[in-house]
Amino acid sequence: MVRTALVALVVLCAAAFGQAQAPTVLKLTPGPLAGEKGGPGLALRTRKALTVPLEGVQHIDDAIILIKDGKIAGVGPARTMAVPAGFEILDVGRQWVMPGMIDLHSHIGGTLDINEMVYLTNPGLRVSASVVPANAALERSVAAGVTSVLFIPGSGVNVGGQGVLMKTAHSKYEEALIRDPGSMKLAQAGNPESWVIGVGRSFMNWNTRDMFERGMAYAQQWRDYEAGKGPKPVENFDLQIFRDLADRKTQISTHTQIYQVVLTTLMMVRKGFNIDVYIDHGEMAGYKLAGLAQELGVAAILGPRVVEVPTRQFIQWTGSNPEALLGIASEYQKRGHKRIGFNTDAPVIPGEELPLQATMGAHYGFDDSNADTVRGLTIIPAVTAGIDKRVGSIEVGKDADLVIMTGDPIDPRNSIELVYIDGKRVYDTKKDVRRY
Repeated sequence: MVRTALVALVVLCAAAFGQAQAPTVLKLTPGPLAGEKGGPGLALRTRKALTVPLEGVQHIDDAIILIKDGKIAGVGPARTMAVPAGFEILDVGRQWVMPGMIDLHSHIGGTLDINEMVYLTNPGLRVSASVVPANAALERSVAAGVTSVLFIPGSGVNVGGQGVLMKTAHSKYEEALIRDPGSMKLAQAGNPESWVIGVGRSFMNWNTRDMFERGMAYAQQWRDYEAGKGPKPVENFDLQIFRDLADRKTQISTHTQIYQVVLTTLMMVRKGFNIDVYIDHGEMAGYKLAGLAQELGVAAILGPRVVEVPTRQFIQWTGSNPEALLGIASEYQKRGHKRIGFNTDAPVIPGEELPLQATMGAHYGFDDSNADTVRGLTIIPAVTAGIDKRVGSIEVGKDADLVIMTGDPIDPRNSIELVYIDGKRVYDTKKDVRRY
C-alpha cells in the first residue's frame, strides 16, 4: 500500500508540473499506466506519424495517436482529433512515431540456436520450449525499436522445426507470445549439405518433397475426418504442423539463397504444394527470380547480407557472378518485386541493427520514395507472417507497439527515445540507456 501511494504521488506531482505522461514501465510499478488495460488512456502528439498501412497514405503530419487498453484507439491529424476526457497527453514535439519493427529471422529469442541433427527433416521440433522472454539480446533489440521477432531454429538440416512469433519486452511467455507455430523453418542448401557425411541438393530436394507429400496427405486426412468423409487419423506429432500450413494459419520461412535454390523454393513449395512461403535470405543471384516471386505472391525478407560482392571466392561458392557491388533489395525492387522486407538472422547481425539493414538497402540503391524502407521493417513482415491484424502499422484496433525517435528512422544519425509495446512504455532513453 505504501509503495502504491508513493507511485501515485510521483505521477500526480509530474502532472502538476506539466509532465502528464506515463511513467516508465518498471517491474515494481504496481498500478495501471496510461494506455494499458484499465489505465486512463494516452494521447500521443507527434510532428510526423509514419502510419505505413499496406495501402494508402503512409504518414500523417502533426498527428495524434490515441492509445487505450494496449491498442490504437484512434489516429489522425491533430486538427481533426478530439482527445477523450481523462486521457493523458504526451507531446513529443518534433519527434517522429512509427510502428514497432518486426524481425522475421532471429535466433535470439531463447537459450540456444537449435540444430537437432539426427534427422534431415524435423518438422515436429518446437523452439517454444527454449524461449527466454525479455533476455539480454532482446532487450538490446527493444532499444533499437524492434518489438516483435520470429524466433526460429537453425539451418543445420533441411527442416529445423517450428518457430515462435513473440514480442521482445514482455517478461512472461504468455504475454510475449504472438503465435505458435510462428513458421516452419526450411533450409534448402548451404548448411544442410554438411549433414552427416554430406548430402547433395538432389537428395535433399527429394527428401524434403517426400516430407511435404506425407505432411499434406496427413492434413487432408484430418480435413476428410472433420467433414465426415473418413476415419479419424492416427495423430502424428511430427506432421501436425501441416494442418496449420494447409489451413494457412502459419507459413514456411525459407533459408534460401542462390538462384537454383530460390527457384526450388518457388516451384516446389509455393507452386507445387500451394503453401504460403517466403524467402528468408534471397542473396546470391536470388534477385533474378524477383519477377516470379512477385507473380507467385512470395515475399522477400532479405538479410543478413545486403550486398553482392564480385570476388572470386564468392563466385566459386555461389556460381553467381555480380559484375558490380549490388544492393540486393534494390535488385529485387528493380525487377518488380513489391513485398520486400529486411531481417538480421540475429545474432549473425545483432538484432538491434535491424533498422540499419534497411538503411544499407537504401544506401545501395533501394528506392525509398514511398517509405519502402520503413514498410520493409513493419507492415511487409507483418503481412508476410500473417500477423498484420495485430501489428505492423499504426491503425485503429492494432497493438500499440510504437517507436518514438528524433527523425527519419532510416537516417542513422537519429536516435530512438521511447518504445511502447502493447501500450506499455518499455524503453526510455532518459532513464534506461542500453549500450551496444
